[in-house]
Amino acid sequence: MTSVLSGFSTAFIFVLGLVALALVVTFFIDRYQTADAVRRNYPVIGRLRYVFSELGEFFRQYFFAMDREEMPFNRAQRDWVYDAAEAKSTNVAFGSTRNLEPVGTPIFVNCPWPTLEKDASEAQPLMIGEGAARIPYNAPSVFNISGMSYGALSKPAIQALSHGASRAGCWMNTGEGGMSPFHLEGGADIVFQIGTAKYGVRDKEGNLSDDKLREVAAHDQVRMFELKLSQGAKPGKGGILPAEKVNEEIAEIRGIEPHTASISPNRHPDIGSIDELLDAIDHIREVTGKPVGFKTVIGAYGWLEELFEEINRRGQQSAPDFITVDGGDGGTGAAPLPLIDNVGLTLREALPMLVDIRNRAGLKNRIRIVASGKLVTPGEVAWALCAGADFVISARGFMFALGCIQAMKCNKNTCPTGITTHDPDLQRGLDPANKAVRVANFVKQMRKEVGVIAHSCGVPEPRRLRRYHVRLVCADGRSRPLDELYPEASSKDRVTA
Repeated sequence: MTSVLSGFSTAFIFVLGLVALALVVTFFIDRYQTADAVRRNYPVIGRLRYVFSELGEFFRQYFFAMDREEMPFNRAQRDWVYDAAEAKSTNVAFGSTRNLEPVGTPIFVNCPWPTLEKDASEAQPLMIGEGAARIPYNAPSVFNISGMSYGALSKPAIQALSHGASRAGCWMNTGEGGMSPFHLEGGADIVFQIGTAKYGVRDKEGNLSDDKLREVAAHDQVRMFELKLSQGAKPGKGGILPAEKVNEEIAEIRGIEPHTASISPNRHPDIGSIDELLDAIDHIREVTGKPVGFKTVIGAYGWLEELFEEINRRGQQSAPDFITVDGGDGGTGAAPLPLIDNVGLTLREALPMLVDIRNRAGLKNRIRIVASGKLVTPGEVAWALCAGADFVISARGFMFALGCIQAMKCNKNTCPTGITTHDPDLQRGLDPANKAVRVANFVKQMRKEVGVIAHSCGVPEPRRLRRYHVRLVCADGRSRPLDELYPEASSKDRVTA
């Protein structure tokens, strides 16, 4: 026994000596380096600043931030998604924790005679591309999965989304990284996104390949094609996938070299005008036979009026079958901070603007509007429908449904939940079968609770919501109806509730 204790003491002293030596060496390194003033003035101790700074975002989330304080999504928003995804009750007690006084806060106007449950219904399927595409799409769900590429997301995450979308009866957008077998695996309806690098449908020179378009369109699951002009995280800059996330499989799907950064052009090189955009839409629709639309962040908006004028000159069959409008306040993708923080209108301003310009052109029944941008709770989705959206899509909401904890490590291949990493050890934590159920639950609960808001407002289904059903808090502290702040474009285009 004595010898064991003696050996332990010797080992402890040895380790203590190594620690002391390391501290001494670190002290001299810090004292005589010139790159960092804090470490030079406060050797060793100064290093704790960077440790605390790195851990600060986690401490804030768990210990210091109130339920409604965090950005980009607060705890109350995340908790609603988690509960919905786990099929738990989303009911709360003792009143709202939301401050209803900030400017822009939406307040829905309840009807004195709300819709009875026996008269209520979910949003009905809506046709996209009828009269223009050979194979139009009767889209069954008002709420769907936005574009997230295989590459940006892991294999098990894509598998879970595919199976979950199929179970919920909603569509799944591939994102700009092309279509993998994992997108098709669950049998979900697919929207194939064509990014500026044309991954998945490009030839060896990077140009759009008609043969590959036909190969993709031959899959019955592929219902529509979406040209991505820009996205909320980085308007004016293409996709960014770091080299460490470009493995052999992802490189093959995209048609690029493995282990090299996947950097897309900041726009389609072959689309630089309204005429070229409409020509590209016509071409893809003719080759594939499927509906074709485009995704954009709105900043300048005069070009939209010119676009719709040109559509009416050519004929309404030349129109995009849908337009996806994204908010300019970020998204799932990695992006330069100046673009995330400063470029592009928020969805709150852009969506009603786009709807009004479309309606003034008489294209309300021809072009469907898809709203995207931080819409992860029923109130946000219901607001978008009031503003005039036909469909709502979400990316980060579905990441939360998969188990995202907002660690903000999406671009570093170190995602602790396995959603945005290709590290097998980290992916192991994400079980596609379990998460597919969560994805489906999230969609179903979203549709149900958006319906609850609609029924409270006195309409039988969510797409009957109008601008006069929601008020926004203004700078003077009073709320005003959305149709007063954004008057309907034309009385002849209005649909009565």
